Amino acid sequence: MSVPGTDRDAGLQPERTRLAWRRTTLASSVVAVLALRQALRGSGSSAEVAGAAVIVLVWLAFLGVAHRRIRALATGRPRVLGAGSALAVVACTVALAAFAVAVIL
Repeated sequence: MSVPGTDRDAGLQPERTRLAWRRTTLASSVVAVLALRQALRGSGSSAEVAGAAVIVLVWLAFLGVAHRRIRALATGRPRVLGAGSALAVVACTVALAAFAVAVIL
């Protein structure tokens, strides 16, 4: 039982969460590279180049949020993930999934 006002023993939970963020970032990077490769493989039209640029921007946004979260988890008492950051991660994930579907079709 913990005493209010004392630092909690976080154990390995922040480390596991930090590693999960790293794996998710790696997976997102692979998806972005494959989508870019497929988008730029075509005729090089302006729509394909614009799609590639949007993929890069979405990936960079996800990378920024993930990096901030990984750094926050390195502290002794990590702060809770904010609603804005969570919404940004969900938006990036959905956007990358939508681009994957668009590339396949």
